[in-house]
Amino acid sequence: MIVPDNLKYGAISAFFTERAEGIDGKVPGRISAYPETDIFSPLQRHTDTIINLDLSRDKTIADGVITSRKGVLLGISTADCVPILIYDPQKQVVGAVHAGWRGTSKGILKKALHSMSGAFGSMPANTLIALGPAIRWCCYDVGKDVLESVTDATGEGKYSITKNGKICLDLPSANMLQAITSGVPEENIWISKDCTYCCPERFFSYRFSKTGGRQGAFIGIKSK
Repeated sequence: MIVPDNLKYGAISAFFTERAEGIDGKVPGRISAYPETDIFSPLQRHTDTIINLDLSRDKTIADGVITSRKGVLLGISTADCVPILIYDPQKQVVGAVHAGWRGTSKGILKKALHSMSGAFGSMPANTLIALGPAIRWCCYDVGKDVLESVTDATGEGKYSITKNGKICLDLPSANMLQAITSGVPEENIWISKDCTYCCPERFFSYRFSKTGGRQGAFIGIKSK
């Protein structure tokens, strides 16, 4: 289990699981003390849809969830894509986002921040963000069309390199830049150094193994 440094304190539970823990069964609840009935995960489909759990707890297709409800643990699953946890300690609002290259190209993190602002009055300047383990540019070569899509949503920045004639993309860095340009201070952002492809013994990586295993990212406001 990985607990990001900027989300260790306060009235929340926030963590990323590893391969040994996964997201199956009672693991998230056992780690966080939340009962299974209070753990919510959307049906992920690489969309840019953000759902507000304060309005509905229906299981629906989305790749981001936000809430101000206490006692509910939000969760998303990944196996190379970027797991993102969001917390506004001023308004007591949390969010969980799944950002692959499609979601990043659609600006899903920016949309989550905008949704938190519209629904709860959150301000990016007060928001803390943690970007969990994901495939990094050392192992993620992509086509020119993918880079162009991400660049269109992100702007120019240091999130791609050319190595041995291949375009290598760093989705965590792209999402970090999207957060910064949305108004989140850089010092409020924690980013994992782990690459899921480089560490198959610790993390599931679809590009490495082509299997269906997933690790999870979870965040919730404590009820007490």
